[in-house]
Amino acid sequence: MRIRLRILHAFIAAGLTVLACPAMAADAASAYPSRPVRAIVPFPAGSGTDLLARFIGGKLTERVGQQVVVDNRPGANGIIAAEATARAAPDGYTVMFMSVSHTMNAAVYPKLPFDAVKSFTPVMMLAAGPLALVANPAFPAGSVKGLVEMARAKPGTITYAVSGTGGINHFAGALFARTAGVRLVNVPYKGGPQALTDVIAGQVQIMIGTLAVSNAHIRSGRLKALGVSTAQRTPLLPDVPTIAEAGVPGYEISIWWGMLAPPGLPAAVLTRLNTEVAAILAHPETAKRLEADAAAPAPLASAAFSRVLVSEVERWRRVAREADIKAE
Repeated sequence: MRIRLRILHAFIAAGLTVLACPAMAADAASAYPSRPVRAIVPFPAGSGTDLLARFIGGKLTERVGQQVVVDNRPGANGIIAAEATARAAPDGYTVMFMSVSHTMNAAVYPKLPFDAVKSFTPVMMLAAGPLALVANPAFPAGSVKGLVEMARAKPGTITYAVSGTGGINHFAGALFARTAGVRLVNVPYKGGPQALTDVIAGQVQIMIGTLAVSNAHIRSGRLKALGVSTAQRTPLLPDVPTIAEAGVPGYEISIWWGMLAPPGLPAAVLTRLNTEVAAILAHPETAKRLEADAAAPAPLASAAFSRVLVSEVERWRRVAREADIKAE
C-alpha cells in the first residue's frame, strides 16, 4: 500500500555520550533493554491498535528477553496517551503504538499539549490497511460513479456516517467529497459500531470505514462495497475496485499504525528497536495475523516514517481547513 511521503528530519538529541564512537553505540544497543518496556496504547483493550500492540509487544518480548507491558491510556481521542509519551524519559523504556488518528488530531485540535511531530521520536511505521466505501444494499447507486452522479444531481442530500468528529471516517468522507467535487452531509456518532449499524439499517446512506470492521457484513450481504480507499485493490475483496479507478481519480487514504517514542531517543536504542521490529514484521506469521484485521505489514524505519508523519499532518490540516472540520 502506498503512503504519500514528504520530507521530515528525525528529532534525535545530539551530543549523547553513546554516540562517542561506534563501539560504544553498539554496546548501548546490545545492553538495551535491561528491564521491562512500557507500551502505551491510546485506545481501550480490544481495539485494533491494542491488538497490534499486544502482538508486536509479545514478539518483541521473545526477541529481547524483557517484558513489553501494554499500558492502555484511552481518552481524548488519543491525546492523553500521546502527552504521557511525549513527557516520558527518552530512554527506550516508554514507547507508544499509535494510528493515523494521531496526525488527524493535529489538524482538528488547535492547542494540543505537544507537537504531533516534534514532540516524538518516530521509531517505525508498522502496518497499513484499506478503508471500504460501503452502503446499504438498497442504496440506489451500485458503483462509485453512480454515487458521484447522484451527489451531483442532488447536492447535500447524501449522508455518510462518521464515528466521531475529526476521526478517520470523517476525514475519509470529507476527502471523498473534496476529490469528487460533491457535497455530502456527515452524520456523527459516538462510536463506529453504532454508525455502521445505522448504515446496515439504511438510516444513513454510506460510510467509509475500516475494512476490518465492515468485511464480515460485506461477505454476509448486509452491506455492499462500492470501492476501497487504497491505491491498489485488496486481496480480501479482489473484485471490488479502488475508489480512484471507479470514478474518483486521485482518491487515496489508508489506516496505518506506527510506534513513537519520546523526543531525544538515543540513536543506538532507536537502531535496536528498528532492527527487532523490522524482523517481526518480516515474519510470515505477522502477515497472517494482520490479514485477519484487513491489514498488512508496512515497515518504514525512522527517517521514512518521519516523512510520513509530516506529510499526513499537512494533508489533514488542509482537508480540515477546506471542509471546516473542528474538534467538538
